[in-house]
Amino acid sequence: MTAPKRPAGKKPAPAPKKPAAKPTAGKPAAKQASKSASKPVAKAASKAVAKPVAKPAPKPMAKAAPAKPAASKAPVKPAAPVKVEVPKPVPEKVPPRGQLIPKLHKALKAAFKPVAFNTNRPLLEQVLVACCLENAPYEAAEKAYTRVIESAFDLNEIRVTTVSELAEVLTDLPEPAHAALSLRRVLQGVFESTYAYSLDHAKKHSLSHGLKTLEGIYGIPPFVVAHVASTALGGHMIPLDKGAVAALYVCGLTTQAEYDAGNVQGLERIIGKKAGLEFSSLLHQFGLEVLTNLHGATVRKVIQAVNPAALKDRMPKRGDPLPKPVPPQPTDKESLKAAEAARQAAEDHRPAGPQAAARPAGKTPMPPAGSGPKKPGDGKSGKPGPKPFVVKPNVGKPLTIKPQMAPPPEPAPVAKKPEPKGGSSDLGKRKPR
Repeated sequence: MTAPKRPAGKKPAPAPKKPAAKPTAGKPAAKQASKSASKPVAKAASKAVAKPVAKPAPKPMAKAAPAKPAASKAPVKPAAPVKVEVPKPVPEKVPPRGQLIPKLHKALKAAFKPVAFNTNRPLLEQVLVACCLENAPYEAAEKAYTRVIESAFDLNEIRVTTVSELAEVLTDLPEPAHAALSLRRVLQGVFESTYAYSLDHAKKHSLSHGLKTLEGIYGIPPFVVAHVASTALGGHMIPLDKGAVAALYVCGLTTQAEYDAGNVQGLERIIGKKAGLEFSSLLHQFGLEVLTNLHGATVRKVIQAVNPAALKDRMPKRGDPLPKPVPPQPTDKESLKAAEAARQAAEDHRPAGPQAAARPAGKTPMPPAGSGPKKPGDGKSGKPGPKPFVVKPNVGKPLTIKPQMAPPPEPAPVAKKPEPKGGSSDLGKRKPR
């Protein structure tokens, strides 16, 4: 910036000069300044040594008046909670089944031979044989079913037999208790629905009607439904039991979620209907080999032909078993309702008495019919409620035998006096002529 121009003919005013200090008479200025500076310093030092300096007391602070809320300002809204986003699990990539399943079918043909299933029996008998066939060889299932039929009088006797007694007959199967439970549940469901032991009415209508009839039986395994639908009803389904799912998992054809759930979707789209029964039989035999001889040469040979990378990723070390599947928890409402209904039914049908299992806290055995008062008591009327049903232990009491008393003597018979013959008594008894 340029300085402002001053008018011509005027000079700037000189700055005022400070007056110089006048020295005192007879003494130079330097000595006088030194003396004046030394005197107050010496006095202050002497005072500091003699007496401590008292600090002034702090003055009380005046209370500030509370601030009045401004009427014009809008009310402050509470801050919204911060949402923390949980990272979703990345779904496992589905393997290319369209390329691997044909290789599996070819490798199974070279290792096993398909077994034809007998479809000339009634539908209910095929269902019972399929219950024995789950996780078991074909020959063992046929023999076990024949032994059960021969040991019982009829199907009704099998229905009322306990699971433990049926399992003693099915000892040739790998899982006799599971097969016995399936047999008993199927017979109970058929009897409650039709009051007869027959399922031939499921064949008279369409395939969907037959499947609906089979699925309506309480406790029937999904393997049995798929097996009977493919063999007896003419449908196209691939039955999968525990061994078949394990075989597909070892070959790298399923994800971990499918292995845990025990259900593999999309096999029917890759395997045609004509080759469905053959592939099901071969896969069933291969699943049994995986369960019984996991580290055998046959299993490694099939896996090497189908998916060599699965030998490193899915095959456990020698001597270690396959990891057990962890079934997922039901999330939909229908599954939760079904689980709750099954638990409630098991609780309602539990027997009462000392032979029953321990019940949860707050629940006691039901009293027998006719015991206790007729009406339950309430707090208003003051009447007592039903007495608690207590099961007393069966403790034997000592027997007391009373001595038998001697019978009283019988009274002697009184002798009757003989009446005289020909007296007045005989004349009175005679009839008039």
